[in-house]
Amino acid sequence: MSATYDFDAAIRRIPDFPKPGVLFYDITSLIGNAEAFGAVIDTMKHLYQGRRIDAIAAVEARGFLFATPLAYLLNLPTILIRKKGKLPGATVERSFSLEYGEDTIQIHRGDIPIGGNVLIVDDLIATGGTIRAAVDLLRESGACANELFSVIGLPFLGFRELLSDCSIETLVCYEGE
Repeated sequence: MSATYDFDAAIRRIPDFPKPGVLFYDITSLIGNAEAFGAVIDTMKHLYQGRRIDAIAAVEARGFLFATPLAYLLNLPTILIRKKGKLPGATVERSFSLEYGEDTIQIHRGDIPIGGNVLIVDDLIATGGTIRAAVDLLRESGACANELFSVIGLPFLGFRELLSDCSIETLVCYEGE
């Protein structure tokens, strides 16, 4: 990780959003700061350049912002992981539980590199439920998905236990505030 950039300082905190008692970590302050955003992308490139990665999967929607520039720099394809109904072609899907219900993610079937190593990128890992579904969907579809990257991690919500079979890199971890 970058020893020269204070990513934590670039992330705005908004109390009581989206509901009372929740502290929201807002990456719009980070992506709105060209120096901070560039430092994130440069750090990601440093972490993953030279590693055996065949594609980068981006989790909707803010994961797209980080995965796509990295894929460009590493000359790799980007795989979009989207909510159900947003991809027009033949897809594979996986449903998963959220604290408030269920959701379903999809990937274009033809985008999955069978036997290939896929790095999954998102902006924030909280409980890890969405990323777990992405890992499982990619694996069930024939890819190897063991590497995860997120700008922000909230380990106090238990994602490390849920994703214990994966290597997880985060730039900033918050233990609760």
